[in-house]
Amino acid sequence: MTAEHVADVTDLEPGEAMRLELDGPDGSPLPVALVRDEAGEFHALSDICSHGQVNLSDGEVEGSTIECWLHGSTFDLRTGEPTSLPAYDPVPIYPVRLDGDDVLVDVKNPLNQASL
Repeated sequence: MTAEHVADVTDLEPGEAMRLELDGPDGSPLPVALVRDEAGEFHALSDICSHGQVNLSDGEVEGSTIECWLHGSTFDLRTGEPTSLPAYDPVPIYPVRLDGDDVLVDVKNPLNQASL
């Protein structure tokens, strides 16, 4: 895994999200939402809603989903799949692992085939 340190575990409380800008596979900036679900698990997914093209990290985290603030689509943090309309396309999700207090994300190896 080509993961990079993106945050410390104390940077996000359960139910919070933050925007990251990481170097994508081609070297261009890649907007990523780092999310800590309500159970305390970390997730990384594209920060761009597949429907409204706005930042998901500005939305509400509920359980293991995040809601887009613009039109209300929700996305499963584990799969990237939309769980409510109007979005019907998934968003890319990325592997996350913890190394002590470090949160590591690997944007070079997405966990699903979604693309924007």
